[in-house]
Amino acid sequence: MTKAELIDAVSASAGVSKADAEKTLGAFFDHVVATAKKGDKVAWPGFGSFSTTKSAARTGRNPQTGAAVKIAASTRMKFTASSTLKQNLNAKKAAAKKAAPAKKAAAPAKKAAKKY
Repeated sequence: MTKAELIDAVSASAGVSKADAEKTLGAFFDHVVATAKKGDKVAWPGFGSFSTTKSAARTGRNPQTGAAVKIAASTRMKFTASSTLKQNLNAKKAAAKKAAPAKKAAAPAKKAAKKY
């Protein structure tokens, strides 16, 4: 989904203009970035949380030459999905898994005897 498609969808479902939807989404993302820069966590119950993690400096390899390359330490953005979101995303898979063992429990069909 592109930014334009997201703005269209939000404006339609919220019943607001596209300009208002864009301002609201922009403010949300600006706030998430500003909060993450402080090192704080932004959580939305039922959806997930945005937080930061720090990665240490390390030595990597250039895949073309094999030469050692220094990779600087950095701060990364991390999203963790809530258990509610995970359940909603996997609802069909969970239902299929529940139905699958019932099929497996049935007795296997006997093979026809070979006639010589």
